[in-house]
Amino acid sequence: MTEPALRVTRAQVVAFRRRTGALDARLPKGRRSLRLAVWAGQQDSVPRSAVLSIHARVEGTSPRTWEDPSLVQLWGPRYVVFVVAARDLPVFSLGVLPDDAKGRKKAEDTASRLHAYLRGRRMTYGEAGRGLGVHPNSLRYGAPTGRILIRWAGARLPVVWTVGAPELEPREARLELGRRYLHVYGPTTAQAFARWAGIGPRYAVAAFDALRPSLTPVRTPIGDVWILSRDEQTLRAAAGTAAPARLLPSGDAFFLLHGADRELFVPDARRRAALWTPRVWPGAVLIDGEIAGTWRRANETITIETWRRLPRASREAVESEARSLPIPVERPIVVRWNE
Repeated sequence: MTEPALRVTRAQVVAFRRRTGALDARLPKGRRSLRLAVWAGQQDSVPRSAVLSIHARVEGTSPRTWEDPSLVQLWGPRYVVFVVAARDLPVFSLGVLPDDAKGRKKAEDTASRLHAYLRGRRMTYGEAGRGLGVHPNSLRYGAPTGRILIRWAGARLPVVWTVGAPELEPREARLELGRRYLHVYGPTTAQAFARWAGIGPRYAVAAFDALRPSLTPVRTPIGDVWILSRDEQTLRAAAGTAAPARLLPSGDAFFLLHGADRELFVPDARRRAALWTPRVWPGAVLIDGEIAGTWRRANETITIETWRRLPRASREAVESEARSLPIPVERPIVVRWNE
C-alpha cells in the first residue's frame, strides 16, 4: 500500500458506516430503498433478522417485507442465509464461487443435480437431499452458481428451487461484491473481505488489486486500509445528526465485524465479549450513533442491557424503537431494562 494521504479518526469511520448503512435517517418506503438497505446483503441466519435490519433503514417495513418480489433469499457469503435484491443475485452468488477447479466443479455439479431432480418443483431441502441421497446441508455448495434460491420462514426447513444461470462473469461478480463490501464496510482490507465473503485471502487480495485504480488508501487508528475513491468525500464529511436509537438484530451489517474492526467500534474488551459472543450474537443497541448495549427478544418481551445509564430521552427513544419493530406478536411489546 502506498503512503496514505488521507488520515481519519475513529469517529469518522463510525459515522461513515452509519451513513453508507442508512442508519442516521430512514429511507422512504419503496423498492429502491429496499435495495440500498441490502446493498451488501443482510444476514437472515437468525429468523427474520433481515427484516429488522431493513426496518432500521427503511420506513414502512412490515413483518412481510422480506417477501417483497424485489428481494430474494439465498445461501450467500460463507453459505449463510442472506436477503439481497433479486437483481443483485449474481453478485452475491457468483461473487463467492470457488476459485479452484475442484470447488467450482462441486458447485456446478450440485446445482445441476438438484435442477434435474426438482424439474421445476419446490420442496424442502430435507426432501431434496433425501431424494438425491445426500445430506441436505450439502445442497448449499451449489448456491454460488446463482442457480439455487431458498425460502426460509424460520420455523421449518428451507424450501429450495432452481433458476436459470445468471448472465454475469464470475470475475465481474467478485469485483462488484468487493465494491459493495468496500462501500458498506469500508474503510477496510482485502483480508477482512476474504473473511466476510468466505473466499481465500489471496483471491480477495487479487480482487482488491484489480480494483486498485478505483481505491484510495486511508490511515485509521487500526492501520492502513482502503475505501472506494468515490466515497472519500463522504468519509471526510463532518458527522451529521445520528438517529436517537436503533435496535440492530444479530448479524446486522453495521456490526458484522471481526478483529481490529471490533476493537475500533467497541474499545472496551468486556463489552466486545458481550456483543460478539461465541454462539448466537445478541442485537446491538445504537444510541446517538454509537453501540451502547445489547438486546434480546423472547416473544413480545424485549430485554435491553445498556453499558451506561441512559438519559430519559434516550430510554424513551429505545422504547419507541422497540415498539415499532415489525415482529408478528399477539400482545403489545414490553421493554425490560438491565442497566
